[in-house]
Amino acid sequence: MTVPAPPESDDDLPRFLAELGVPGIVDVHVHFLPEPVLRKVWAYFDQARTHYGMEWPIQYRTPEPERVATLRRLGVRAFAPLVYPHKPGMARWLTEWVTGFAAITPEAVPTATLYPEPDVAEYLGAAVEAGARVVKVHVQVGRFDPRDPLLRPAWGLLADAGVPVVVHCGHGPIPGAHTGLDVFGAVLAEHPRLRVVLAHAGMPDYGDALDLVHRFEGVHLDTTMVGPAFSQKFAPLPPDWPTRLVEVAERVVFGSDFPNIPYPYAEQVRAVAEWAADEPRLGPEFLRSALHTAPTRLLRL
Repeated sequence: MTVPAPPESDDDLPRFLAELGVPGIVDVHVHFLPEPVLRKVWAYFDQARTHYGMEWPIQYRTPEPERVATLRRLGVRAFAPLVYPHKPGMARWLTEWVTGFAAITPEAVPTATLYPEPDVAEYLGAAVEAGARVVKVHVQVGRFDPRDPLLRPAWGLLADAGVPVVVHCGHGPIPGAHTGLDVFGAVLAEHPRLRVVLAHAGMPDYGDALDLVHRFEGVHLDTTMVGPAFSQKFAPLPPDWPTRLVEVAERVVFGSDFPNIPYPYAEQVRAVAEWAADEPRLGPEFLRSALHTAPTRLLRL
């Protein structure tokens, strides 16, 4: 079987998925937040020219029920609603909020988040006990060092539980005080059994991210914002990217950053489909794995 023609638009996604032979997309990188927090996130992106030097128009700026309905219409059968704090005292209540959101949203898997604070192991342990399938860690937004001694019990807890962590630790779109694949590599060296998804494939340091995948068997890459024309302008992929994925194909999982992306959802799917088409050793099997099988396995669906 050859790779189906990539989707031309969001409306074309159901056709593409049917031709590929998958029941739907499993998206490991979606954001749902309490409305006051989300409004602040969107206000930040509205000032993206100041922060990033470029415009960042939110593609899916709609009420929460409409956003859930949009994911269903796009063919997303399951997703991880990720939340993240930017200061102490937020992680517990954000985790409680997203637990409630997942309880009333059939496609959403329970998630959690963390911050370096004295009670992190307490609220994180409670979330894992309650069924959290994945934890979001945003080193850039949180402005904390993932090597902070306060986080050691949390990393150990997650390694023992086998709960994966989606970690934004790369320098993209702009560096943070504690970003860098080498920084999080030190965490992995101390907790080598930790299951980790490197958000945005470590953008823009894709090669360093692949090195961590090769060094630690629990490390995955997500496709979030990797490859679309918008991202290629400031974090271009190496020309041989599809070839580099061949040896780690089973540890690439689909992520989108919905709803905060500045382009249609289908463009992310198209980028991944083009990798599969460009490298015969990837092909449709890689697409089925990245869009469905690998994230299904990772999230224990």
